[in-house]
Amino acid sequence: MQLTVLVDLEDVSPRGIAGALSRAIRAGELAPGDRLPTVRDVAAELGVSPATVSAAWQALRRTGLVVARGRAGTFVCDTPATWLSPRQRDLVGAGPGGLPLDLSRGTPDPALLPDLGPALHRVSQRAGTLAYQEEPVLPALHDVLVASWPYDVEAITVVDGATDGIMRTLEQVVSYGDRVVLESPGFPPFFDLVESLGAEVVPVALDGAGITPGSLRGALDAAPVAVVLQPRAHNPTGVAMTVERAGQLARVLARHAAAVPWLIEDDHSSGISGAPDVSLGTWLPDRVVHLRSYSKSHGPDLRIAALGGPAALVDRIVARRMLGPAWTSRMLQTILHDLLTSSHSLDEVGDARRQYLARQRTLVGALAEHGLGLAVPDGINLWLPVRDEAAALVSLSASGIRVAGGAPFVASGEAGFVRVTSGLVPPGDAAQVAAALAAAAIAE
Repeated sequence: MQLTVLVDLEDVSPRGIAGALSRAIRAGELAPGDRLPTVRDVAAELGVSPATVSAAWQALRRTGLVVARGRAGTFVCDTPATWLSPRQRDLVGAGPGGLPLDLSRGTPDPALLPDLGPALHRVSQRAGTLAYQEEPVLPALHDVLVASWPYDVEAITVVDGATDGIMRTLEQVVSYGDRVVLESPGFPPFFDLVESLGAEVVPVALDGAGITPGSLRGALDAAPVAVVLQPRAHNPTGVAMTVERAGQLARVLARHAAAVPWLIEDDHSSGISGAPDVSLGTWLPDRVVHLRSYSKSHGPDLRIAALGGPAALVDRIVARRMLGPAWTSRMLQTILHDLLTSSHSLDEVGDARRQYLARQRTLVGALAEHGLGLAVPDGINLWLPVRDEAAALVSLSASGIRVAGGAPFVASGEAGFVRVTSGLVPPGDAAQVAAALAAAAIAE
């Protein structure tokens, strides 16, 4: 089997071969399920060693474009992991592992999470036996959450992570055919959630201070029932909404002739964000549902977040949960309360926040040396502009680095970006990673 894309190929390095095959797959010359030529056949055709071609095949496997099936050969990937949505399947992080440095997943550094040992030690050795109709939030945790909230809030409950809370809120306020405003770029599961409810996504744009007022003003003309936004450590861009911008958006909403839509805020990185704690609830508390997750700061597997908003809506969310999981484990709530009140844990989270900021500054500084001028992002992600997303993924894979392609983060089409979980890059590795990112940015 001969591939026309390999004929007269000038760059016969592993990176060049992998890039050529990637372009052939994207162009449809190779379709899902097609078998690639053998390593020896390609090596003979190009006049290179089998090891060179094997390295190219490995780069393609690491980006999820091809899969090895033992003696049967290597094949262009079919649609993987049907339990994942198409957007999440398109994230490189959903594919197989194997690269030395995985910066695709948007997860915190495990070494910077607080030690759970002391908190676990203070949890009862037996699970609680409170009645099913008890209040869903431990009173002591409720008091801590209220004291830390960015505005005066009527009611607070606890849910199984920020996305769980957003899903449950959308289910209460969105009906089939409604419109929901989402940031683009934004978090891929939000697009999936809105579409799963039979609603229409109305995208809004961001700049360095958050959603642009003009974009929101235009989106309101579509009469949306809800707006979902990330006030800090925006995923994927790292943008943090300023206090001034929050006030501008609040005025746009207040001046809108129709009813103000529900405003759902995903403060998913509150503990490690270096930006001010800003919420539109300061201006519009009767229309804001604010989610505060502890996944990035205290551990994704804790699966716990706080949800606050108007009592009437929060009560509906709590009532609906009573027909399913009913409450978030009080053992987990006890652990979270301990982590939020222990001076040692507070110091650990504060140190993580400082380290993430230092890592972001160091990597951005290293990228500037390659002519890439980017603002220092808030949180753990960096939104890198690239000439060609697929080529950038292959280029980085050949360098032993995995990042997430940008397309799943936008409402439609190509993003022209990749998301890098830059919070995982230690300062000592920043120069090497920056060089690989700079090369990927111009790959095509």
